[in-house]
Amino acid sequence: MNHLKPGETTRTPWILGVSGASGTPYAAAVLRALLQAGESVDLVVSRASRLTLLDETGISFRDAHWHDDLREWLSRGADGKPDTFTVDLDGVRHWGAGDLAAGPSSGSYPSKGMLIVPASTACVAGVALGLSKDLLQRAASVTLKEGRPLIVAVRETPLNGQTLRHMVSLDDAGAIVVPASPAFYAGATHIQDLVDFVAGRVLDAAGVEHTLYRRWKGELGGGASPSRTA
Repeated sequence: MNHLKPGETTRTPWILGVSGASGTPYAAAVLRALLQAGESVDLVVSRASRLTLLDETGISFRDAHWHDDLREWLSRGADGKPDTFTVDLDGVRHWGAGDLAAGPSSGSYPSKGMLIVPASTACVAGVALGLSKDLLQRAASVTLKEGRPLIVAVRETPLNGQTLRHMVSLDDAGAIVVPASPAFYAGATHIQDLVDFVAGRVLDAAGVEHTLYRRWKGELGGGASPSRTA
């Protein structure tokens, strides 16, 4: 649940930024899990990510209709099947990507930290260089300067030297870089399992409890089904 800590208001959200990289199912899985954990979320969907979302899901994300569009997005599985999940959006507040006067643009606005899922190389560069071309980058800069957790789920391959240097700069600044790299030891049998593993690792970095994947227990073969080991 969204337990209060000293100095927190009744609503102290996680800020979730969605950039234009491929991987919108990762963002959906993270947001669903945050809400399931009882967390409040401030959502910032970049302009570029709306094009990616449209391409990957066929869903248009519109500021004037964000609530309906978000519900449709989150209800879909990673395979695109509609009505896979049921979501309660009461804990979500949406801020327009171009709104540089929004709450998350100021360090005095309370938040638990920020997750950028997925993070494009352009987003990584902008945050590493301290740019504030939109609310997503501004909120990330604020998160770093206030010493709050910043988790950046980079989704790109291959990575060139410039991007790698930007990632090191983020690490030096206190951010946690989480490559969107699924693992297979958890016994994935569906694309949603692979998506949930990455989402779960992002939430692990943020310290948010979840049950998105089977954790390693030190026992070989725990993720294999009989049909795969026969």
